[in-house]
Amino acid sequence: MPNVVVVGLQWGDEGKGKVVDIYTKFADMVVRFQGGSNAGHTIIVDDVKTVLHLLPSGILHQNKTCVIGSGVTVDPDILWQEIEAVRQAGHLGDEALLRISYEAAVISRYHKALDDASEQAMGNRKIGTTKRGIGPSYEERVARRGIRIKDLLSRKTLKEKLQHNLEYANFLLKEYYHTETFNVDEELDYLCEFGTKLKPFMEDTALLVYREIKRGRNVLFEGAQGTMLDLDYGTYPYVTSSNTIAGAASTGTGIGPGMIDRVLGIVKAYTTRVGMGPFPTELEDEVGQRLRDIGKEYGATTGRPRRCGWLDVVLMRYALRLNGVTNLALTKLDVLTGLPKIKICTGYKYRSKIYDEYPYSDTVFKNCEPVYEELPGWNEPIGEIREFDELPATAKRYIRRIEDLAGIKFSFVSVGPKRGDSLVLRNPFRE
Repeated sequence: MPNVVVVGLQWGDEGKGKVVDIYTKFADMVVRFQGGSNAGHTIIVDDVKTVLHLLPSGILHQNKTCVIGSGVTVDPDILWQEIEAVRQAGHLGDEALLRISYEAAVISRYHKALDDASEQAMGNRKIGTTKRGIGPSYEERVARRGIRIKDLLSRKTLKEKLQHNLEYANFLLKEYYHTETFNVDEELDYLCEFGTKLKPFMEDTALLVYREIKRGRNVLFEGAQGTMLDLDYGTYPYVTSSNTIAGAASTGTGIGPGMIDRVLGIVKAYTTRVGMGPFPTELEDEVGQRLRDIGKEYGATTGRPRRCGWLDVVLMRYALRLNGVTNLALTKLDVLTGLPKIKICTGYKYRSKIYDEYPYSDTVFKNCEPVYEELPGWNEPIGEIREFDELPATAKRYIRRIEDLAGIKFSFVSVGPKRGDSLVLRNPFRE
């Protein structure tokens, strides 16, 4: 049976939560493989809006096993709040349906303080992080002194790690950032309390997922953020602190790449970005504001307004290549309704040279001029449409033109925010 990775092809906020929620009904297990609580996946079911930061989007389905893999960095406080919230909403009646990797990294309060202090100290060079402590947690992990979920079960081990880590963190906070420091025993008590609460959910998830795949079960691997925020291949340094591309599904879950069958890439009908960094197609005019207002482009985690612009096919092709996308999803097509003209960026111009591939040069990318192709828009509302042929002719033309430029067909088109506002054209679990 097929196993599918779902990834974003832009700077995040492509609508992964909705897509995962819809395709979860064809999966037996949903596995989150990277990122932290800086990700916010918004799902609307029966007019009820749910925002998830750490729990896999499949948690709103009955009898689906949801897994937080080893590649995720977990804020136990936020995770516990989410667990309590979904329980109150009538979900997660069986604790066995949520599994958390013993190896997942842990975020404590001092990580958030370091994140906040670092951003403030950067001034005009700040990255624009969510200040959720994700970067400092991953830094500790790479430095081989990180705290893991399993460490919350041993007070002795946890204290040893905290003493070592806080010696370094407190020095930075006090001597370099000139801010408050943290007490070892207070952090120890704080984390141990969550160790007790989360113990029933902990498991060797790499073994669990492997066994489920061997049994012939369908697994959906869910990423966070988007390709252009990948630590290695995104718009560095304005990126997140983990690898967001499809290959991370293997390293973030402990599953070999040969067990992944398909990659479903998601692209919004226009482009958005949160935080700092270059954005060639950004619209700082009434059209950009219109996209922001109609598309409700405000961060699910921070509430920050997202920067909006036309669809960038140059970035899209780059993301398709990096992820090895086999299936493509288009979201928020309805937001473009009412625009007389719609533009697609097909290349970048810099010093009379046209680039049709993502340039390696930061200077080119920061200073390029987008080359646009213009298409007619449509005025007819499309939120109630459920068949592709019923879409306005110009909407279909827009979709087909993106497919031509990308070299791949769409499997899914979203025409509204709710679960049912969707056209499922092909199913990666059944093709």
